[in-house]
Amino acid sequence: MQVQNLPSEILTTLRGGTVIPAIPLALDARRQYDMKRQKALVRYYLDAGAGGLAVGVHTTQFEIREPKFDLFEPVLSSVSHMMDEHAKIRGIHPIKIGGICGRTDQALKEAQFLRTHGFHAGLISLSAFPNDPIETLLVHCRKVAEVIPLFGFYLQPSVGGRILPYEFWVRFAEIENVVGVKIAPFNRYQTLDVVRAICDAGRENEIALYTGNDDHILLDLVTEYRIHGTNASEKVRKVRIVGGLLGQWSVWTKKAVEHHRWARELARTGSPIPQEYLTLAEELTDANGAIFDVAHRFAGCIAGIHEVLRRQGFLEGTWCLNPDETLSPGQSEEISRIYRSYPHLTDDDFVQAHLSEWFK
Repeated sequence: MQVQNLPSEILTTLRGGTVIPAIPLALDARRQYDMKRQKALVRYYLDAGAGGLAVGVHTTQFEIREPKFDLFEPVLSSVSHMMDEHAKIRGIHPIKIGGICGRTDQALKEAQFLRTHGFHAGLISLSAFPNDPIETLLVHCRKVAEVIPLFGFYLQPSVGGRILPYEFWVRFAEIENVVGVKIAPFNRYQTLDVVRAICDAGRENEIALYTGNDDHILLDLVTEYRIHGTNASEKVRKVRIVGGLLGQWSVWTKKAVEHHRWARELARTGSPIPQEYLTLAEELTDANGAIFDVAHRFAGCIAGIHEVLRRQGFLEGTWCLNPDETLSPGQSEEISRIYRSYPHLTDDDFVQAHLSEWFK
């Protein structure tokens, strides 16, 4: 099968850096897929200035793949259509990224489905390989990359990921059809492993680095990494994390776009990082702690996202496919504290001005 090539405008956006929210799943009180509310969310993200969307990922709930729900294909195909429909109206070209899970047979089927439905890349989860050797993981990734361009994914172990060492990433970067990596271990050492590996593979100008570190978003976006080669004769490679593919950016997305634009301008000009930016970075980390429910080891992270979207009028409730996945004790109060403490992080005014339009 011939490898899919990305359209030039998509590749330019991806490498230049953009905001890619990881889209939540809209459910009604019966825990059934609510397409009207899902469409409103898609319109919101694109009108807020997001350069793309990721669907079928953790924030969309991995349970959509379970036979009793059977929602993977309905959700991803409908969201793809919703994006195309709204993009045509707005004259934009958003990046469409779909999650890929499971062992190789399942992953290949999902990759082919994504390709058939117009997705540009697949975000590949390796959670189905918890104890397999690195070589097995690489063989798996190479096979999937023959179907669709790949976004690597370093998912933190606390929500189902596994440790992926430097040795994995430097060989993963050698796969020709890798176009990006979402770095989301919530760990500075492991983040450095990925950055160093991409540079040591000589792919820093081809593979776009995106933060998934919801606890460190704004600082990731203004850091210039200088990676020294293995011997003195090698040049120092400079690279930046250019964008984010984030669950946190599925709420208050208009402000996320503004924050990203500020970060990219600081990176472009090489200006000193102002204290205001550093303070904002810590405020956003505090907000993420409440929304993602760090106090309870992320147990309420998806419900926390839903709670913010419920308060804004997008969702009717915080329901997840798994009825045991709910807001943790005190989490709603923590989100209220964030609202009181940092109203400048929210985009409620923007949402209220357009909500009825997005629901038409």
